[in-house]
Amino acid sequence: MFTPSLSSEQQRDLAIRITTFLSQYSHLSDAYIIEFFTEDLWSTLPCSWQPVLKDLSYPQIADLLLDISFRLASVPPGVPVPRLMRWRFPRQTRVVSMPEEFCVNHSQSSLLGHIFRKHVKPKKQHEIRKLGVLVKDICEQTECSRVVDGHLTRFMSFGLGLSVTAIEADHNLVSMKCSSQLPTSQSSPCHVAGWVNPNASWEDFLKQLKTSNCGSEGSPKPSGPSKKRLKHQRHAPDIQGSEACACPDNTSPSQSFDRTSQQQQSQTSSSENCGSHVQPVCEDVSDKAEDSPQAEDFVLTGLHACGDLSTTLLRHFVKCPHVRGITSVACCYMKITTRENPVPPGVVEGPIPPTSSHQPLPAEFGYPMSSWVRGLPGHPLSYKAREGACHAIEDYVRRLREDSQLLRTHCYRAMLEAFIRNVRPDLRRAGIQTIKKAHLLPFAEYARLGLVRVGLPAMLPLDAERMETMLDQQVRVVVYFSLSMLLAPVVETLVLLDRMIYLQENGVDSQLIPLFNPNLSPRNFVLVALKSQ
Repeated sequence: MFTPSLSSEQQRDLAIRITTFLSQYSHLSDAYIIEFFTEDLWSTLPCSWQPVLKDLSYPQIADLLLDISFRLASVPPGVPVPRLMRWRFPRQTRVVSMPEEFCVNHSQSSLLGHIFRKHVKPKKQHEIRKLGVLVKDICEQTECSRVVDGHLTRFMSFGLGLSVTAIEADHNLVSMKCSSQLPTSQSSPCHVAGWVNPNASWEDFLKQLKTSNCGSEGSPKPSGPSKKRLKHQRHAPDIQGSEACACPDNTSPSQSFDRTSQQQQSQTSSSENCGSHVQPVCEDVSDKAEDSPQAEDFVLTGLHACGDLSTTLLRHFVKCPHVRGITSVACCYMKITTRENPVPPGVVEGPIPPTSSHQPLPAEFGYPMSSWVRGLPGHPLSYKAREGACHAIEDYVRRLREDSQLLRTHCYRAMLEAFIRNVRPDLRRAGIQTIKKAHLLPFAEYARLGLVRVGLPAMLPLDAERMETMLDQQVRVVVYFSLSMLLAPVVETLVLLDRMIYLQENGVDSQLIPLFNPNLSPRNFVLVALKSQ
């Protein structure tokens, strides 16, 4: 079912090598591309690299620096790119541009019925189908009757015949989901409004699940089915039959939370999106409603569970005797709490306890989770390094190969930073919302729009000669950003490896599966673990 897992000794050895390697190149992973000129980032590269890299074309940057299938013989001497690419998990077993399910219609999966595609983007259609089938398979392996899930509610209940209880942080979304017109059945999902507190115990988490009260009086219920929907349901593809054979991966359950973007230097590369809810999925329990949900074993799953939500679920999995399995797809690594940064920017805080005036600091941090990684010199990962690990390399490679004009916005933003600091040295990395079609504007016009957004006069004098000098270095800016992107999968590997070692330290083996096509879903790894009864 799964790809071979690393032994515990191999995991620890890999963690040592990665932390040593990242310590050597932290100046790349920690650098902000908008400071390319203000911090003279090009000069931080080894002297032997600079003459080789400065004249590369964009397609060459893609082939030599970022494409994992490149030919080692084609790498210019003096550039240790093979070593840079060595310390990361393979993101997919074979290179595919788009999944076959989107060959006929690029926005509609051929393997999902209409009810599961409605209002769902292709990326999420792909993820829901692949992870949903994996979830069901793990449920069968663990003989569990319940699953705690996020994005998979509709597919798990109506497509795979499981009943779903959804824990959602947003009360408005709960109302919307409960009133949506879907076919009613014994497996209709239930919804509960709640927030998964990373400081709460697993016993408190179980109490949240107990409040689901599926079908109880006063609970919102889905409205009845329309004739059109019932007709579609009768003719929908048999997901568990012949259609399932088309899925190369068979899989298990999930849970998810929300993420937001942070720094402006990420504006020309795609980052991962995630949901903002947590949900339990369960098989039909109508005939045993008197039983406490706390007495039943279940499976946890998180589809792009944001920041510390992923680590919270892993800790519940380890500590709670009723959680038999987990599938964890992480995202928003920059929102993970660390000892160096216990309150990262952009994190949505939960309810403040009545006995406190502020949200308490986490009792346990999101990284590192394992004692082994925590004890390694050089293990800390900066906010910028973790933010970079969220970028979509495949999308950026396409832009390079297409010689996209979008790439010039890297240079534009770095130039603007230099002019801003000329008059306001204290104004560092000021947040500037994306300027529409910036790549089509001359820099002077881009600067005029950007200066106003940081409170500076639009007609601030700009040295024309200096402008031209910086514009001539556009390729160098892209090269430097590409080198930092090259390190991003290494950082992601260390974060995920730390979680695998944490599970191993607690007596649980795990495996990491590149389940999704990274061209659609950049955060494509699923961490899977099962516990014996």
